[in-house]
Amino acid sequence: MHPIRVGIAQINCTVGDFNGNTGKMLQSIDQAKSLGVDLLTFPELAITGYPPEDLLFRPQFIGQNKEALNTIIEHSSGIAAVVGFVDGDADIYNAAAVIYDRRLVGVYHKFHLPNYGVFDENRYFQVGSICPVFVIYGIGIGITICEDMWYEAGPALVQAYAGARVLINISASPYHVGKALFRERMLATRASDSVAIVVHNNLVGGQDELVFDGSSLIINEKGEVVARGKQFEEDFVVADLDVESVLRSQLHGPRRSKETPWVKERLSEAVVIEVPSKYPVMARPSLPPAKADMLDELAEIYQALVLGTRDYVRKNGFKKVIISLSGGVDSSLVAAIAVDALGADNVIGVSMPSRYSSPGSKSDAEALAKNLGIEFKVIPIEKAFSSYLETLAEPFKDTQSDAAEENIQARIRGNILFALSNKFGWLVLACSNKSEIATGYTTLYGDMAGGFIPLKDVPKTMVLELARYRNRRAGKAVIPPAVLTKAPSAELRPDQKDTDTLPPYEILDPILKAYVEDDMAVDQITAMDFDRGVVTRVVRMVDQSEYKRRQAAPGTKITPRGFGRDRRLPITSKFKEV
Repeated sequence: MHPIRVGIAQINCTVGDFNGNTGKMLQSIDQAKSLGVDLLTFPELAITGYPPEDLLFRPQFIGQNKEALNTIIEHSSGIAAVVGFVDGDADIYNAAAVIYDRRLVGVYHKFHLPNYGVFDENRYFQVGSICPVFVIYGIGIGITICEDMWYEAGPALVQAYAGARVLINISASPYHVGKALFRERMLATRASDSVAIVVHNNLVGGQDELVFDGSSLIINEKGEVVARGKQFEEDFVVADLDVESVLRSQLHGPRRSKETPWVKERLSEAVVIEVPSKYPVMARPSLPPAKADMLDELAEIYQALVLGTRDYVRKNGFKKVIISLSGGVDSSLVAAIAVDALGADNVIGVSMPSRYSSPGSKSDAEALAKNLGIEFKVIPIEKAFSSYLETLAEPFKDTQSDAAEENIQARIRGNILFALSNKFGWLVLACSNKSEIATGYTTLYGDMAGGFIPLKDVPKTMVLELARYRNRRAGKAVIPPAVLTKAPSAELRPDQKDTDTLPPYEILDPILKAYVEDDMAVDQITAMDFDRGVVTRVVRMVDQSEYKRRQAAPGTKITPRGFGRDRRLPITSKFKEV
């Protein structure tokens, strides 16, 4: 039994970009041929991009996807490939095309359609029913798609019992903190349970609020990582698979000699498809080790934010971004992320001081811009603010100054940013963080206004950690030290502090995680040694701010449960826990 050389084309696809996606795939095929690859894999729905959402209701979209597949098939002489696409006519399937030497030799339809969190696949796709095993080069190969592999008793195990020595899983598994390590452990378990080699090709890149981390894997039948793709980068991973070792392990493994009853029942779903193929006899170039190191947690999160921002800006046709630089840590971190994503020449920082802006905040904003090498503009808002107050003097007569006057300043700044955006075609990056968006401590049409919110899913305490990480990575204080130590303040009234309205962030953020991400009740959160009054106040703020969040711009999801398409609650609701 010959070794088989497998390639993983870990590519960054764009939804609906059939020409661009197909072009990348054709280049990957050419690269694979030059490296002597026998079998090349692409991510889930690589032709269409993921997730295509309601574009799947358009027949033209399905048709162009099939035309792209035909182009790839024509380009596949002398190689086998697994390609993610949309199959079907009246009913459509999330599918994998199996191609060999310019022929479509079979199609696999996804069994398990995720319909939780950010996923809506039941809305679009029909469920597959057949577990094909493709015998290529004399080797049994099982194909599954993403979610299929997460089930212990899923189609991959059926395929293994039906003779598959290699289990290929094409995937579009979105990122959140810790996901890559959890996924790797799961796949290692599937490999050892199935006594088969697992080849996992995961999508990379940003798509609206989702970011895909790549981290593609090849894991042998013992559950050992043979190869690992880079995180948050396109990569081409190649490895030679010792299929004979799999056979030896299966013969020696006592578990494989006794089929469980459910396996016997489900083996009827397995269909063995013999693909007439000749094992290529040719000199192959030697391969370097392909085992990228995994990033630590802060590096992982930071790279996710950079990739999510870059792809949102670039894939939506923008070149430059504009950011309000307040001298605070949120806008400082957003500016650093934007520079790393787009380059300093494509980032504009604007300081818009008011009568309440401290000298330190103004100088910190200027120092940050200088350190990052970005264009810096100063546009004071005092005249506009005074004009607003004069205009509203009669309607506001006999009232005390409060949040209304404070928010006017934030909305003036938002108006200026969008005037510049409108004039020069720059995308506005808003600087609100998850803690502020959760509690409503952000001004609608003011500081939360923007085309994209890079920190939308980043709690305030993590913002500080990431800012310090960015400085450590640079080996110098790119973000001025004072920014990291000053008390957080919106500076919309004299001596204002965030703690005037919110609990300290080191208390607030764990409460928000428990309530927003874990759906814990007030009594449960209080039992975590938090003051009940504080918990009740935070929960009330979260519940009352749903209408604001519904109007927020998208932002990269990095936690297990982010606002937006991940956490969906009605705006109008009489249910209140407190």
